[in-house]
Amino acid sequence: MKRRQFLGALAAGTAASAVAMPAVAQSSPEIKWRMASSFPKSLDTLYGAGEMLVKQVAEMTDGRFQIQHFAAGEIVPGLQALDATSGGTVEMCHSVSYYYVGKDPTFAIAAAVPFGLNARQQAAWLFQNGGNEKFNEFYKKYNIFGFPVGNTGAQMGGFFRKEIKTPGDLQGLKMRIGGIAGQVLQKVGVVPQQLAGADVYPALEKGTIDAAEWVGPYDDEKLGLVKVAPYYYYPGFWEGGPMVHGYVNLDKWNELPKSYQAILLNAGHAATNYMITRYDALNPQGLRKILSQGGQLRPFSNDILDACLKATNELWAEISAKNAAFKTMIDDMQAFRNDEYFWWQVAEYNYDTYMIRSRTRG
Repeated sequence: MKRRQFLGALAAGTAASAVAMPAVAQSSPEIKWRMASSFPKSLDTLYGAGEMLVKQVAEMTDGRFQIQHFAAGEIVPGLQALDATSGGTVEMCHSVSYYYVGKDPTFAIAAAVPFGLNARQQAAWLFQNGGNEKFNEFYKKYNIFGFPVGNTGAQMGGFFRKEIKTPGDLQGLKMRIGGIAGQVLQKVGVVPQQLAGADVYPALEKGTIDAAEWVGPYDDEKLGLVKVAPYYYYPGFWEGGPMVHGYVNLDKWNELPKSYQAILLNAGHAATNYMITRYDALNPQGLRKILSQGGQLRPFSNDILDACLKATNELWAEISAKNAAFKTMIDDMQAFRNDEYFWWQVAEYNYDTYMIRSRTRG
């Protein structure tokens, strides 16, 4: 009798397991996506954050959710990654939203705009002050869902063939720079040029352009621009803390199980931390290499910064007058920025200032 009871219980348990297993399988389906990057593999930290994202997703799902990562140009050109995602050619992309200001200048604010937020402040605004939710409302018209996947930290102002000391020195200066930043600099006399990375060195060498900005010391040193443009200016006030994003086709995002959505977002956090910490670790050695090759560090003068800030505010007013979405987001960002620097000037600024002064003494 006991044997029959045991066998009956065993059969019932097996039946229950058979019923439960399909539910588990349904909640953790096998999914394979493709992700188009806007970055070449040579930019190993920018591209590497995408590698970190897909690795994390695969590991957190025991390989059930796999994303194949393609460098710029392997499926579509880097600047077409968003269109490929929106249209469903790929399920997602890894890109920077300011590449798409031609669609709507509001895109730029999600990444970085001149005299905007630094990296930590950009993260705080997006994650803690509703910025990401507001942008995803904006993104719906483009059939995408976005989330942070990296940040470079404050960038450099670029390499210049000659010194610039006053706003007058910017008149007619041909500079490789685009997007919103290019529009600001155009207001103070710069002639913006759109050039791919491979074309920057020969253009500087021949004098076709007078200056070029790229990223920061670690990436900049690889281009060798210091050999033809020795003056290395800072800061890149147009990119105080540019956020890199993952964009997912909205239909594909909505199809994901909630657990996979959470995993993808958390993988984005990991990739963001990877990118900014790696740049912080590698930029010092990149800067030393540039200086050892004849680079001369120069700060933008306050007169130049003031002129560019004035031009920036004028441009925001012009765009806001005809673009309600831009006005909403730029006003929100600037209010947050002003509040942040109310705090930043106390502990953060004074600690950093003291450490910079004391680094040669201890």
